[in-house]
Amino acid sequence: MSRIKELFSRKNKNVLNVYCTAGYPSLHDTLPVMRALQESGVDMIELGMPYSDPLADGPTIQSSSSKALANGMTIHTLFDQLNDFRKEIQLPVLLMGYMNPVLQYGFEKFCRHASEVGIDGLILPDLPMFEFEKEFAPVIKKYGLDFVFLVTPETKDDRIRKLDQLTSGFLYAVSSSSTTGKNTSIGDQKEYFNKLQVMKLKNPVLIGFGIKDKTGFTEACSYANGAIVGTAFIKVLEKASTANLPALTGEFIKSLK
Repeated sequence: MSRIKELFSRKNKNVLNVYCTAGYPSLHDTLPVMRALQESGVDMIELGMPYSDPLADGPTIQSSSSKALANGMTIHTLFDQLNDFRKEIQLPVLLMGYMNPVLQYGFEKFCRHASEVGIDGLILPDLPMFEFEKEFAPVIKKYGLDFVFLVTPETKDDRIRKLDQLTSGFLYAVSSSSTTGKNTSIGDQKEYFNKLQVMKLKNPVLIGFGIKDKTGFTEACSYANGAIVGTAFIKVLEKASTANLPALTGEFIKSLK
């Protein structure tokens, strides 16, 4: 059983997945940030691979990606940093990013290295369902990685069911058809989230985009198995230093719960 499946087998409500950008705020902060998140009690980590044109990300995460790239972060560097991370990080960890740099690295080599260092799953928002099914799914499965698809309020029911069948780990329910960090209200999409509940999907569902505080987290959890927080945490990291990183992270995670 994968770490992600094991997590949901023992905890199917109020699951907190937190996004952070690899190599931000400083190049070598990747592991310290992950360590601080684990110590603060999060359930899962979504580790962003910085890219120059992140289509799904709003200004805050785009800025963190630009800074990480300027710091010297690459996929090669990230795998070097993650080489021994399983000696201290027990949480499920997913890599989130975009196809262009992954293809440049080599898709199978990327999946092999991700598996070798102990990554649990992938989120690649710009990988089309058709191409995933015909070309990439066998490679991902070969290396024992989960793959998470995103659905939006505009996704048709038959497509939601198809994406749910292709997904392993959890289904990522985007709260609105916008980029990360927008001031969207979970309540505005009540009908959409109720529909996902009624559909009795095979995967757990986590809601993401626009969740920044306890109110948003609690509301998202009332409709799904948990929520994903990204932009709000990146804003915390903007103010972080090596000395205060654990304390700031702990305070923020406590404020969500």
